[in-house]
Amino acid sequence: MRAVADRGWTDTVARLVHAAPAGPAGNRLVTVDGFSGAGKSTRARELADRLGAPLLEIEDLCPGWDGLPRVPALARRGIGDPLAAGTTLRWTSWDWVRDRPGPERTLEPAAVVVLEGCGSGAAELAPVTSLAIWVEASADERERRLRGRADWPGYAPYRDGWRRAEQELARSGGAPERADLVLAG
Repeated sequence: MRAVADRGWTDTVARLVHAAPAGPAGNRLVTVDGFSGAGKSTRARELADRLGAPLLEIEDLCPGWDGLPRVPALARRGIGDPLAAGTTLRWTSWDWVRDRPGPERTLEPAAVVVLEGCGSGAAELAPVTSLAIWVEASADERERRLRGRADWPGYAPYRDGWRRAEQELARSGGAPERADLVLAG
């Protein structure tokens, strides 16, 4: 694991992305993982903008509040494997308002795709990942950020279960230890 200083971090990480091994089709999957409230969405958005890459969010394909353990397999099948093969990425989105599957989404393979969210750095995605990033913040800071979000009232009833699921996924999937980079959130 390698920590990257905050100042100019996107330039540093962009160089690392381009130096990372490409998949069989010549493109790269960059994962940005971390616990809820760590700052991974902000970091991933900044990196995707710097790279001119599409940003995909794990939450778009996570099948509901109890679906986090299934995310790595879904992301591998719909995003990682197709990107490595140079074919259209295809996944079923999740309609969080209605708590049911949403429309199918597609994305043509790009030179670099950034995948953000809890579980994106899991072991199952490692074989198709060029660069894995873990975003770290203290538990107190993460909780403060979560409670300050506009969507906190809808998230609050599920917080404890989601926290347990993301901790188990990080433990079993080894994302923090296997990350190529650790960024402060």
